[in-house]
Amino acid sequence: MIEKRMKRGQVTIFIIVAILIVGLVALIFFIIPKTKTETGFDVQNPRAFIQNCMEDTVAEVVDIISSKGGSVVPEFYFMYNGERVEYLCYTNEYYKTCVVQQPMLKQHIESEIKTAIEGDVETCFTNLEESYRIEGYTAELQRGATEVELLPKRVVVNFAGYVLAVTKADTARHEAFSVVLNNNLYELISIANSIIDWEATYGEAETTAYMTYYKDLKVEKHTQQDGTKVYIISDRDTGSKFQFASRSVAWPPGFAS
Repeated sequence: MIEKRMKRGQVTIFIIVAILIVGLVALIFFIIPKTKTETGFDVQNPRAFIQNCMEDTVAEVVDIISSKGGSVVPEFYFMYNGERVEYLCYTNEYYKTCVVQQPMLKQHIESEIKTAIEGDVETCFTNLEESYRIEGYTAELQRGATEVELLPKRVVVNFAGYVLAVTKADTARHEAFSVVLNNNLYELISIANSIIDWEATYGEAETTAYMTYYKDLKVEKHTQQDGTKVYIISDRDTGSKFQFASRSVAWPPGFAS
């Protein structure tokens, strides 16, 4: 009899514990607000949506521009290993120093990135609006301007004037959208500008001097038959690079410099 009562008591305890657990789970479910939908979209963080949507596109465009000397489609270039590499300093004469072709290289690259990503910007913001509508929100997007800036150790894309208003029970406004890409293109083109200055002034740049001062960089110079030099500046740690062409103080065929 005592044993049966003990068993009944254990069953009762188990039932009470089970009810408490179910109640606790339900309490957590209803009290803690859900921010992510079943699709993984975080309705509280649309900035993360834009960062994730645009990051790969920005990285791809930066890589293309870096491998071609600063332009997505170079118009004035040297073919090197089957790829167009833009002349950033050039003269078609012998013995003469070159003329700088992109005196505002940083601004030119920023403009090239902006132009190349415009289509994806429109697509990502349209998809953001649609993601809210799928979740039952009313979404209204005020479009603004895309601004690209090369900064130390990063590439920043700001969407100035973009404001997203979403309404369900309440209305929330989201702005200050941006994309940040960890990339040292800013540093690489700073070295490129220094090399271009040497090319335009003296017709030559000493690459070992840069590597002595910047231990994390590798700076190569590949001289071609027509006197063109292809400079390749690469980061030993990340593998990122920037390459460009220059023709300065070239010698006629048969003459040695």
